[in-house]
Amino acid sequence: QVQLQESGPGLVKPSQTLFLACTVSGASAPTAFYYWAWIRQPPGKGLEWMGVISYTGSTYYSPSLKSRTSIARDTSKNQFTLQLLSVTPEDTAVYHCAAPKTLIPGATDKNMYAYWGQGTQVTVSS
Repeated sequence: QVQLQESGPGLVKPSQTLFLACTVSGASAPTAFYYWAWIRQPPGKGLEWMGVISYTGSTYYSPSLKSRTSIARDTSKNQFTLQLLSVTPEDTAVYHCAAPKTLIPGATDKNMYAYWGQGTQVTVSS
């Protein structure tokens, strides 16, 4: 059974860079064989798709976040990462990593995902 576990700082100051990692575990889950995405949910709001990286390393980002977002993968560690630049309090959210069943940029319906991490709370505050 594939499992996804997010990790990173729970508190980040405004203007800093947020860095999160998602560790993939499971006998059949080498990161080279799936798509991997980051989705977040601000308090009181719906899910927001941030971006995805393909098994070939191609990346696709939300147009509203593209200038500040970078997703990468480290197959040796079975991890993929999220970097978000110049954070503001509006970036406060629960951040989830997930594995979509297929590449559909923008997808937030959980039924479109094979695997979904439990999420990690990130608060942006001075």
